[in-house]
Amino acid sequence: MSKPFLLSSLLLVLPSAGAAAQLTELESRWLQAGQSVIVFARAQGLLIDIIVQPQDAPGAVPLALAYAAGRCKLVLSLRGNAQAQGVLHDVLPAHHGLMMEAMMAHEIGHCQRYAQGHWHALPHGFVDSPAMQRGKLTPLAQELRETRREEVYADLVALAWMHGRHRGQYQQVLSWMRGVRASGDSAGGGVGSSHATQAWLALADGATAFDGAASPFEQAQLVWREGLSGDK
Repeated sequence: MSKPFLLSSLLLVLPSAGAAAQLTELESRWLQAGQSVIVFARAQGLLIDIIVQPQDAPGAVPLALAYAAGRCKLVLSLRGNAQAQGVLHDVLPAHHGLMMEAMMAHEIGHCQRYAQGHWHALPHGFVDSPAMQRGKLTPLAQELRETRREEVYADLVALAWMHGRHRGQYQQVLSWMRGVRASGDSAGGGVGSSHATQAWLALADGATAFDGAASPFEQAQLVWREGLSGDK
C-alpha cells in the first residue's frame, strides 16, 4: 500500500497464460485474491497490466502501482521479501486473502486517480487555505501533504470495495488497516507520515459510510471530501 511510481528499467515478467506456471504459490494467491478487483477495474475502462518481479526484492512493498504510457502497472514484489508476510503478520492465515483483496483495491484507487489525470489535485470546489497553498510550504511538506491525500483516497476506495463485497468482514478489514497506518514503519503511516490516513479512517467507521449503489470510487470521493473539509 504505497504511493505510485513511474515505471523504470526494472526486470519484470508479465504473468500471461504461458508464464502462469512460473508463478510461485504465494504470487498465485495474491493474484487470485485480487482477481475480482481487477475485473471490476477493467470494466470501468482502466488499462491495467499485472507485473511480477522474478528477482528477489527484500524490503520492497509487496504490491505497488506504477504508471507508464497511460497504463497502470500492478507490481508484485514477493520473492525473497519478508514484507510480503510481514504486512499480514497480525492476520489469521484464513483471512490473508481478504486483506490481499483490500490492498489490490487500494492500488486500483491510485490507478483511477492517475488515469483521470487528477493525481495530487484537490476535488472540484476545494481550495487550500492561504497558509497551505503551493509556495507557502517547503517542497517536502507539500509532497507529504499531497501524497497523504492520495493515500487517503486509495484507502477509502479499498474500504468502499470491501464494504460492498464483504460487509460481514468490513470492521475486521478497517481494524487491520488502522493497525497498518498506525505502525509507523515504511509501509504504514505514523504521525506526520505521508501514509497517516487515520483521520479519514475514523470517518469510515460509521455503519452507513459506504451505503448506497454508487461505485467504490464515488463512495470514496464523498468520505474523502468530508475529511478534506477539516484538513487545514
